[in-house]
Amino acid sequence: MSYREGRFWQPDVTVATVVVRDGRLLMVEERAQGKLVFNQPAGHLEPDESLSEAALRETREETGWEVKLTAFIGAYQWKAVDSDGSGDRHYLRFAFAAEPLSHDAARELDEGIVQALWMTPAELQEQQARHRSPLVWQVVQDYLAGRRSPLSMLQQIA
Repeated sequence: MSYREGRFWQPDVTVATVVVRDGRLLMVEERAQGKLVFNQPAGHLEPDESLSEAALRETREETGWEVKLTAFIGAYQWKAVDSDGSGDRHYLRFAFAAEPLSHDAARELDEGIVQALWMTPAELQEQQARHRSPLVWQVVQDYLAGRRSPLSMLQQIA
């Protein structure tokens, strides 16, 4: 199907992982569009990768943490408008809950990642103006409200 002006529309498919340890959330502080922002370990789905594989990979690459996915939190759709209003991108984010297993402190983090850190929900909420997108807090709110579905809800058909 064609989109405006003959372009084809395709959303950016991303994953995010909510990792909790002792009541704190594993977050990343990263550089995005010239600003320092907070996000969950998150990133784009790559070709031939399942959503759960992408979530595990992005968490490891951005934080150095190996995690075990425990639940599917939800799917989120968001339209980001450029700051100058010249265009927009559509995101489809799949969010997972996970528990930390082990940390490789020597691992070099992805480009743009300043640090991985553990924040309380209150600390994260206080920094809402620095969230990379409104998806960051929405996913955390849903997690804190107990929104969980079994991982079997997502299936990859070969």
